[in-house]
Amino acid sequence: MRFDLSDDEWALLEPLMPKSRKSARADDRMIMNAIFYVLRTGMPWRDLPERYGPYTTAYNRFNRWAKRGRWCAIFEALANPGKDAVVLSLDSTSIKAHRCASGGKGGSKIKQSAARAEAARQKSMR
Repeated sequence: MRFDLSDDEWALLEPLMPKSRKSARADDRMIMNAIFYVLRTGMPWRDLPERYGPYTTAYNRFNRWAKRGRWCAIFEALANPGKDAVVLSLDSTSIKAHRCASGGKGGSKIKQSAARAEAARQKSMR
């Protein structure tokens, strides 16, 4: 499974990156790869592989961009249809779930309330 951005993907994202005021800023492409790696795998930030740099840098950048609305701007720019746009749709019919994702063993069973169950047990004695 591929996790790093291709050159074409980076060409789309690079103009959307915020301009740096500092000269010693970490490489944006490496940080984006780190963020996408964590989001795709669902792993904790602390377990980020060393090739992506310090996990705190990726975590802090992700949170800072989320608070400033940077992710919304990136997603809107990428979702903006161009001349060769393709419409894609994702809904619940496209998602496969594990067989036990629907609930516990035996499925859902309707149970009587305790009062109703007690009333059903009482029988008149003649």
